[in-house]
Amino acid sequence: MQPLSGIRVLDFSTLLPGPMATLLLAEAGAEVIKIERPETGEDLRGYVPRFVDTSVPFALLNRGKRSLAIDLKAPGATQRLRPLIESADVLVEQFRPGVMDRLALGYEAVSAINPRLIYCAITGYGQDGPKAGVAAHDLNYQADAGLLSIAAGADGAPVVPNALIADIAGGAYPAVMNILLALRKRDQDGRGCKLDISMTDGLLPFLYWGIGNGTATGRWPRPGAELLSGGSPRYQIYRTADGKYLAAAPLEDRFWVNFCDVIELPASARDDRKDALSTRRAVAEIIAQRSAEDWLARFAGKDVCCSVVRTLEEAMNDPQFRARGVFSRRVVSDGAALPAVSVPIDEQFRAQGNELGYPALGEGNAMLE
Repeated sequence: MQPLSGIRVLDFSTLLPGPMATLLLAEAGAEVIKIERPETGEDLRGYVPRFVDTSVPFALLNRGKRSLAIDLKAPGATQRLRPLIESADVLVEQFRPGVMDRLALGYEAVSAINPRLIYCAITGYGQDGPKAGVAAHDLNYQADAGLLSIAAGADGAPVVPNALIADIAGGAYPAVMNILLALRKRDQDGRGCKLDISMTDGLLPFLYWGIGNGTATGRWPRPGAELLSGGSPRYQIYRTADGKYLAAAPLEDRFWVNFCDVIELPASARDDRKDALSTRRAVAEIIAQRSAEDWLARFAGKDVCCSVVRTLEEAMNDPQFRARGVFSRRVVSDGAALPAVSVPIDEQFRAQGNELGYPALGEGNAMLE
């Protein structure tokens, strides 16, 4: 028995944040019913690259779900959905504030049908405030939260991050956490509730140290100048002789001493408190004299907190991931397969089959009859 077996989720979301959240719920045993537009389905189905009859991202994010195609703007749509609303435990939506109300599917309307329903609304800026209705994407949320201000390139200018942090860490993960908390609370009082998940709000925990330092001392984070943002030789990326890169993070003194000993850093450069920039340059010169694999061999067993920057393809073949079976689950369709999204759900809670497909558009429409 999986922990979310018997939980029914109506998923009105599209693209990434909501679908990632409901994927996690599905992996833990919930029945997820994806509500889509007739004929075309959600936008993600049309993306590239392609996988059999859909897109790769759609296949990955909708593994193990069901699809129901219905025009939410058509007369009587809410009435047709009423039996599902009555039987649902969770509803997830990702529209701008007010859209679901106009469709007669807002919290007040559906909670009148099912008072036990947990209604999770994921938006960029939350349900209220001056930016509540502003159109934006992940890059904008990171900019507004201050995260981009300390993510700088060599010229000091902010760089485009290669991870959709707001969508996943600021949106999908908080949504799942709060849905689980709401289910627990419902066990206690029998009532559902509305959850207001702001992706921008969800980014602020990543800046806890900068907010704390700034408000307490007046010293606000500067790009490339802080301990964990490029200002220290102890938390740095160094180029090797073969054009690869070494990620070195010997932050604590015991690791730093080991690191300095292995690379034979001169004693005059080891005290990085005196001149961090000079120490960093000295380390860089030494690391640039040997290949990445040579350094790994020298660091082996020495407790130095160093890794080689691997490509994604190399990472997927890492013996560590293989030993833990991280990519053992697959998305399958018509004889083809993709590695399933590696979601942070403990193995003991993921008892469903290793090979699951994604839903054909409207394959679950019989549920409306």
